[in-house]
Amino acid sequence: MRGKLALGGVFTLTCRSKKSGKVKWIEKTPNIVTNEGLDHILNVHFHAATQITTWYCALFNTNTTPLAAHTYAIPGYTESTDYDEATRQAYVEAEASSQSMTNSANRAVFTISDSTTIYGAALVSSSVKGDTAAAGAVLFASGLFTNSKSVDDDDILELQYTLTSADDGA
Repeated sequence: MRGKLALGGVFTLTCRSKKSGKVKWIEKTPNIVTNEGLDHILNVHFHAATQITTWYCALFNTNTTPLAAHTYAIPGYTESTDYDEATRQAYVEAEASSQSMTNSANRAVFTISDSTTIYGAALVSSSVKGDTAAAGAVLFASGLFTNSKSVDDDDILELQYTLTSADDGA
């Protein structure tokens, strides 16, 4: 196949103790960009569909392998809503450079409200915690950690997402 385009990303979560500020753990995991996310890109850029201007970070607490067929309405995972913030945290990305974009300068921050286990993260187009019914919402990407991670009440989770694209040049 000529000109194969690759699109992917990496979720990096850092867990800090709110009391001591010390890093408890860091987890990096690659993601899958869903078919729904890929269709959204094509429709916005080539079919004049409405652009989603703000994306949101979500955490999940089930051991669910992300699949290309997962959608916002049927994400496969159960979202964790065990954090103090009223809504999902916005993905505030910098402009793309060298076929990469990230929110490393403005990570999404979650203040954990109960001891739980986090298995992965996702990028979605709705700010509503736990929602899977928003009309027209998109599950862009999700990633499962290699190992589940425990968090405690008042831990701070910082989520960084880096999205990259590349053409194989063939």
